[in-house]
Amino acid sequence: MSQVTRADTDSAPATAKSVPLSRPSRFTVVTGFAVLILSYLVNAMDRQVFFPLLPSIRSEYGFSLTEGGSLATSFTLGMAVAGLPAGYLLDRFSRKTVLVVSIMIYSLGTMATALAGGFAEMAAYRVVSGVGEGMQSAALFAVIGTYFFHRRGLAFGGTAVAFGTGVILGPLVGVHLATLFQSWRAPFVLFGATGAALAVIALFVVSRRLTERAESHEATIATHDHMPASPYNRNSIALAASSAVSGLVVYGFLGLYPTFLISHLHYTTAQAALAASFVGYGGMLALVAGWLGDRVNQRTLLMVTYLGVSATSLLVYQTQATIGWQCLFASLMGFFAVGSLYTNHNSAMQRAVRPEHVGRASGLFISSYYTSSAFSGLLFAALVNHLGWRQAGMWQVTLLPLLAILALTFVHAPHFIAAPRRRTD
Repeated sequence: MSQVTRADTDSAPATAKSVPLSRPSRFTVVTGFAVLILSYLVNAMDRQVFFPLLPSIRSEYGFSLTEGGSLATSFTLGMAVAGLPAGYLLDRFSRKTVLVVSIMIYSLGTMATALAGGFAEMAAYRVVSGVGEGMQSAALFAVIGTYFFHRRGLAFGGTAVAFGTGVILGPLVGVHLATLFQSWRAPFVLFGATGAALAVIALFVVSRRLTERAESHEATIATHDHMPASPYNRNSIALAASSAVSGLVVYGFLGLYPTFLISHLHYTTAQAALAASFVGYGGMLALVAGWLGDRVNQRTLLMVTYLGVSATSLLVYQTQATIGWQCLFASLMGFFAVGSLYTNHNSAMQRAVRPEHVGRASGLFISSYYTSSAFSGLLFAALVNHLGWRQAGMWQVTLLPLLAILALTFVHAPHFIAAPRRRTD
């Protein structure tokens, strides 16, 4: 992330009362982003650790498959609720404050999960952690999308690599800690404590000169007067609809994939955790997906990505694959779902609005993506109960992406911010 935006001024967001901010030093940039990216990695670990431990949690509490599927993705409801309010706050107040507070919220929610006495209490703690994760995601995307304005796709790809690393480490480290301490609660406590420590570090290490940068108002008007004035325009709404389908597909898969491997293919918990971790390996190719998103038609790229998700889903659910093949399939799903869909929906949403609305664009993406994600596990579990694993996978993960492709046909490319290679300084 060494290429920074050559903004005309280093002021705070145009909609907020701002004061001039000097350009941060290279050390400040590297240190600040290192802390923020590390906190996002822990964010990913917090999300992913629940999935492979779900069979143990269900066994202890006596939860049904439907209740377990609901719990697996219930944190996304908190992310959905947090998205739009976070976007509003980010366009008006300090992004650093939102970041620090959000990291602390999801860390406390993660630790509290280990204290739950039943379904309702655990669901509430999962939702609280999701609120913090949603706030942090919106804030981090706004900071990165503004700071790396000309290469935001590539920058988001780098961020997704950190997320993919968390997806890899979350199941593996989580299962190892649960085995070591002979309790599924141990990973939640330790991961949450790590996040809380990072929140304190970010308070002192991350500079406002890094988080509050923005393009000058004059440059915004001169370069983007062809853009719709409203952050909620034809392109952003169409992308939000596509993002909503993406959340339903991706988290339907992620939430119950380990359970599918254990209950249907009879893998061990360790084997299921290994296969689930390969989603993260595929997600680390987000750097390539983001690089492509900066250079090709993003609508076309997203359509092709959805076809990749559908094809991979057929391999996952319609074949009796061995652990080796499932690891390969999981890595493909990670590339298409985490690496490309998430990265390019996110950057395309910001390109669909003027720079002063980047915070709201981030919030809209988070809300649209995670509102549907919150119910994806419940829907998938219900389909499994009525149709079985193979048919459930066919309907929710193989065929549903076609609806997203339909939504993307409404995207109007001329109303996007021009790709970097078309710009001149």
